[in-house]
Amino acid sequence: MKWTLLLITTLFAGACSRAGDPPVSFHAQGQPEKLSDWHVVMADGKRLRLNAGVEPYALNTALFSDYAHKLRTLWLPPGARAKYSGDAAFQFPVGTIISKTFYYPRATDGAKNAVLRIAEQKDESRDGLDLAKMRMIETRLLVRRKEGWVAFPYVWNEEQTEAVLARGGDIVPLALHEPKARGIVLQIDYMVPDENQCAGCHATDNTSRLIEPIGPRARHLNRDDPWHPGENQLTRMAATGRLEGLPLNGVPRNARFDDANEALDARARAYLDINCGHCHSAKGPADTSGLWLDAATRDPIRLGECKPPVAAGQGTGDHMFDVVPGQPDDSILVYRMSSLDPGAMMPEVGRTTVHAEGVALVRDWIKAWLGTCSSSASARSAAVSN
Repeated sequence: MKWTLLLITTLFAGACSRAGDPPVSFHAQGQPEKLSDWHVVMADGKRLRLNAGVEPYALNTALFSDYAHKLRTLWLPPGARAKYSGDAAFQFPVGTIISKTFYYPRATDGAKNAVLRIAEQKDESRDGLDLAKMRMIETRLLVRRKEGWVAFPYVWNEEQTEAVLARGGDIVPLALHEPKARGIVLQIDYMVPDENQCAGCHATDNTSRLIEPIGPRARHLNRDDPWHPGENQLTRMAATGRLEGLPLNGVPRNARFDDANEALDARARAYLDINCGHCHSAKGPADTSGLWLDAATRDPIRLGECKPPVAAGQGTGDHMFDVVPGQPDDSILVYRMSSLDPGAMMPEVGRTTVHAEGVALVRDWIKAWLGTCSSSASARSAAVSN
């Protein structure tokens, strides 16, 4: 079975890469100015291709980024393996390169910045990306060097032949077209994060402040492999020699937030985990808020039930509690997710639009909560928060 899977890997890599492509180039130091210096993903103006040995992967529920689609890839040095962890990010060897390319399907009106606000379609990235149909925005690299992880944001040129390092970030004007409602267009300024913002989100431990991957964790990767139907991503990683220590059972799994067949609580918790939990956790940068939204948290008060905010102000919207059972309109959590005010919106970076589907899910989740915020309950919440 292992050799069969290895053969499949080789065939898949060959379908995306070309004979004569230079091998992936890991830069142990410096700041390469061009994405092509790494030879991870390559564009010729017609297709974006993955180099040999570069494997795509998907998450159960993904971070919202202004409705952008994402092609995620992982490259490990030949013969190297990641080490499994049930909760934390996998331990990746020095030389690992993780990439995430942000793009949108083009709208049909011909304008260069006209894109569609639609869900990712099955097989749209199976053989790379058709650049005639896709508007490339940015590719972010997370590189494991000897001293730790380093983030590099690259922005694509108009010809879609190269992406250039944008250490200070960038702003890309876009017109989001709603295909189901003709004539509805949302003008946004898509924000490419700068290096410090990349590092800020990926420093999930407020004590160490070390950068680490967010997506490549067991609960996010434990799903079917879109590029190899019928296979589980983690099982395949282990079978192809890229992951060690995968247990036979007990592997955690987050729900798909948009799968109505899954439980409402599981879907909402998965959404909050990937979008908020890397900051709002016992160790995260927002630990002092007392609102912990990561997958490990089970205490209703830590999840916001009748919990007054640590700091008042415009971020509360004049609401008293993070979550009011059965009352999403009175809950600070929904207010901040629905806001575009820089002083109130959550997450603080990574979006310039409201994720309507995500907000609707969290609203339904709060509606299903039972109870009321009595004075005694809120007093207990305040004690926990402090």
